[in-house]
Amino acid sequence: MNPPSPITATPTARHELSGDDLPTEVKDPTALAEPTLRLLRRRRSSGDRSGRRHGTVGAALSHQAFRRVAAGAFASNIGTWMQNVTLIALANQLTHSGAFVGLVSFAQLGPMLLASPVGGVLADRFDRRHIIMAGSAVQGSLSVVLAIVAWNGNPPPWALVLIVLGIGMANALIAPSNGALLPHLVDRRDLSGAVAVNSAAMNGSRVLGPLLAALVSSLGTGWIFMINAGTYVFVIAAVGAAKVAFAPPTDGAVGPWARFREGLDTAREDPVLRRVLGIVSLFSLCSLVFIYQLPGLAENQLGITGSAFYRLFAAFGLGAAGGAILLGTVLGGRPLHRVPLFALPAFAVTLAAFAFTHDPVAAHFIIFALGFFYFTLVTALSTTLQEEVDDEHRGRVMGLWMIAWAGLVPVGSLLAGPVIDKVGGTPVLLFGAVVALALTKVGNLDRNQLPERRPLTRPLPN
Repeated sequence: MNPPSPITATPTARHELSGDDLPTEVKDPTALAEPTLRLLRRRRSSGDRSGRRHGTVGAALSHQAFRRVAAGAFASNIGTWMQNVTLIALANQLTHSGAFVGLVSFAQLGPMLLASPVGGVLADRFDRRHIIMAGSAVQGSLSVVLAIVAWNGNPPPWALVLIVLGIGMANALIAPSNGALLPHLVDRRDLSGAVAVNSAAMNGSRVLGPLLAALVSSLGTGWIFMINAGTYVFVIAAVGAAKVAFAPPTDGAVGPWARFREGLDTAREDPVLRRVLGIVSLFSLCSLVFIYQLPGLAENQLGITGSAFYRLFAAFGLGAAGGAILLGTVLGGRPLHRVPLFALPAFAVTLAAFAFTHDPVAAHFIIFALGFFYFTLVTALSTTLQEEVDDEHRGRVMGLWMIAWAGLVPVGSLLAGPVIDKVGGTPVLLFGAVVALALTKVGNLDRNQLPERRPLTRPLPN
């Protein structure tokens, strides 16, 4: 087994070349040849060959392979969000039950809890390109089945849950590979810009997806699901055509259980990774209930139904895209370890305001701000995670991230659904606001102010 690569270096300094980095015999600049000096000056520069600052959106988009894959994923995600928002609206329409909406949400994202660690092991063992292409093909095929069931006019709820569960399983297995893809596509110094582009694109699809779903909703939900099935072609084609190597650095002699334990150890023993995963776990479980309970909240609290609901969800996605863009432009290439200290309390205040509002117009502005602070926080946490972990363990750590971020949201929705049915949404949303505010106390991710990583207490088995 290869020894784990060190992941404790400060990300913003990892690629800088200072005098202390030079061998003793060449620390005197006069001892260096002029070509070497020119090379060192270029490496000291914080920008790429085009003059863009490393870590920004522009620097990330200068990589051709990344542009192609990001464009394919964006097109596919538009279809995904057409389907996602239609699914929860359909679940609410069929049953008018927060509990059933929570069940559908859990079927969609709950598999992240169990399958994403398996996907993380696969991502660190096999070619990530093949995993993504195969999983996307399965999701597209099941979306066709979902469309056929929806064309029935009055689809049985159990059929929706089973098909969505299959889509969720496939998504959970490929999610770590998707998350581990970025270092293959961009320079490591441009990871923060790439994460910002991905986040902005995903949330841009949250805007366009619901709006396009509203436009074609008159044709029936089956056509929305069929359109989504077709969009998987874009991501399959983009990943398949990318001229980069997607195989992870790995030791084939290490068994899957040992790989999984090594990923857990990597996350547990590193103070930054441990804190990032802890924050996003509690935040997702307690503070993001509103995302998948939004159809019922919109109807009961704001009187918003039908196509108006799609516009409300699009406002949330537009705000989330703005938060991601902020991280990739204004804050691009800068340390992000203090971002949670302002994003968490701002989110808490905004969520509390949304809990009390009954004005549909005001709700659109509030949910825009809610999306903005939500994805400012999540993009900062995700970028920090990507910058801190080495590629050998990236797939497994990204599997843990998917559990914490995507896997626990439907658990919160599932638990909150019956409570919302009995007491309404306001108390549940206020509880989420209190949790987000409390997390501010542990929101500083500065490695120099966190406990040192403890050494492993036992050897990893071969």
